[in-house]
Amino acid sequence: MFVDSDTVNEFKSEDGAIHVIERRCKLDIDAPRLLKKIAGVDYVYFVQKNSLNSRERTLHIEAHNETFSNRVIINEHCCYTVHPENEDWTCFEQSASLDIKSFFGFESTVEKIAMKQYTSNIKKGKEIIEYYLRQLEEEGITFVPRWTPPSITPSAESSSSSSSSSSKQQAASSTIVIPDAALKEGLSSEALGSPGGAPEPVVGTPDDKLDADYIKRYLGDLTPLQESCLIRLRQWLQETHKGKIPKDEHILRFLRARDFNIDKAREIMCQSLTWRKQHQVDYILDTWNPPQVLQDYYAGGWHHHDKDGRPLYVLRLGQMDTKGLVRALGEEALLRYVLSINEEGLRRCEENTKVFGRPISSWTCLVDLEGLNMRHLWRPGVKALLRIIEVVEANYPETLGRLLILRAPRVFPVLWTLVSPFIDDNTRRKFLIYAGNDYQGPGGLLDYIDKEIIPDFLSGECMCEVPEGGLVPKSLYRTAEELENEDLKLWTESIYQSASVFKGAPHEILIQIVDASSVITWDFDVCKGDIVFNIYHSKRSPQPPKKDSLGAHSITSPGGNNVQLIDKVWQLGRDYSMVESPLICKEGESVQGSHVTRWPGFYILQWKFHSMPACATTNLPRVDDVLASLQVSSHKCKVMYYTEVIGSEDFRGSMTSLESSHSGFSQLSAATTSSSQSHSSSMISR
Repeated sequence: MFVDSDTVNEFKSEDGAIHVIERRCKLDIDAPRLLKKIAGVDYVYFVQKNSLNSRERTLHIEAHNETFSNRVIINEHCCYTVHPENEDWTCFEQSASLDIKSFFGFESTVEKIAMKQYTSNIKKGKEIIEYYLRQLEEEGITFVPRWTPPSITPSAESSSSSSSSSSKQQAASSTIVIPDAALKEGLSSEALGSPGGAPEPVVGTPDDKLDADYIKRYLGDLTPLQESCLIRLRQWLQETHKGKIPKDEHILRFLRARDFNIDKAREIMCQSLTWRKQHQVDYILDTWNPPQVLQDYYAGGWHHHDKDGRPLYVLRLGQMDTKGLVRALGEEALLRYVLSINEEGLRRCEENTKVFGRPISSWTCLVDLEGLNMRHLWRPGVKALLRIIEVVEANYPETLGRLLILRAPRVFPVLWTLVSPFIDDNTRRKFLIYAGNDYQGPGGLLDYIDKEIIPDFLSGECMCEVPEGGLVPKSLYRTAEELENEDLKLWTESIYQSASVFKGAPHEILIQIVDASSVITWDFDVCKGDIVFNIYHSKRSPQPPKKDSLGAHSITSPGGNNVQLIDKVWQLGRDYSMVESPLICKEGESVQGSHVTRWPGFYILQWKFHSMPACATTNLPRVDDVLASLQVSSHKCKVMYYTEVIGSEDFRGSMTSLESSHSGFSQLSAATTSSSQSHSSSMISR
């Protein structure tokens, strides 16, 4: 990925016909961190020389590597000229050489990967050039006048100035379009990056993420700009979420939902990943069994696939007793069931991608509204529906490919008026609504679903196993108190705990170690503010906080608990010692790591407010500082954490230590993320 460039030399002839510019380009190679450490570099540098001759109508681009030039020599030359027989045509020639003297034992692998990458990049060159030509057209540049020599007459001088600016514009367009393509897709940027990608084909993991075959097979059509956004967001996640990260397909959903605005996509994605972890959504299909009431009376289910290969979900909403389901189960149980449906949809999309050999990232939903009446507009039922829409929109963007609403009755516009403001504009555009039997005519159901799988209740030939719904017996209804307790239980059964961290008042937890060489593992998210994570050891146990007194270093706030264990009279180095270097964690980061204990005793994990050094010092007692800072929201941080102690015999190494515990690592990453891309946040683990 192109990061930056500095102009080394530049030359312009007096008549403006020749423009030569030489740049030193800084590139970030998409390679595993371990390989970068072995190589001893974070970035690689190439020198690129562009020579534009407007008089001869030629453009020459030469590039060679500066980094590792004593081990690997890469030379590339591109030439653009006018066709000798048709001056409206452009001829393009490209050649490159790769001489590998030595490269950490990867010589033969680098050579093979470079050849494969070079071949695929040549095929993609045309696509990139066409992309930038379209950008020029969008800017209104559709014609660049041919360069003419400057004239000495005053009137011609103005024309010459215009022509010269056109020449400069042509030079600029050439030097923007071609070098960017060469840097992004040419051998000069990829050949040296090949060692990073080299281990992947060897161990059988997916090919380089920029590989055209991989994009076509798993991601679909992406412009170079969209591809760049995906790589940048994935890299940011690798740096801040210190464990496994979601698959490229899932990252793309959030980028598409925000029109490839990286900042907006990053914000909603981090919120979603934290939400998934807190409520253990990744494990919902394995750990949660829907109540029998849902299995009997929820009129929805999966039914084959549509003509585009998308999984098809059928919902007979008109036949469903929404009031009865809410009264029997509660709002949260219905929400959890809908989440399990969405998780199953993600799984089916992956399966269909393999079956059909093309990327399928969304599903089709068919909603039959026959039977819909005012009973369905019961206020608590509509409230539950709006809550479900809100959660699904926030955490499953771009998963609905098409929504077919059939047999919409007269009451439907009332429901639509209530619901539509909560649905994203992009999602609303995927809705197709049919009244009566309109779905049987032209532009109807047959355009989207094969005749053989149209359900029997829609005059089709296929027997549909979706439950017919019906009224939920009132004997199954539960009291408001029972439903409230059940709702609370559903969303508080989490292995994660939340805590507030105030300026001057860190949050601390105590872990007692009996056997030396045990392993303390942690997994936490910084939900708000920046914090410093510390681990201390003490031979004696700190006094437990007294919850009935603020003076005992314990505060409970609506944002989470705050517990302080280290007594203010304790001295570092005498009463307790630091066993890990402090780790500064920024807002939005997800951190996993481990520490192998060297001594028995008491270990204290501490999350401390991070501020500038000038603001960090204070003479106030810790609790007084807390009370003073409660009024200042900027002095409050929040973390969500999970810790576990495992025996050394169960420890699998720092790279995958949390695989030995109940890790909150997202299951969305299971298939496409190599464990070599993960790294421990612990200094000792590193």
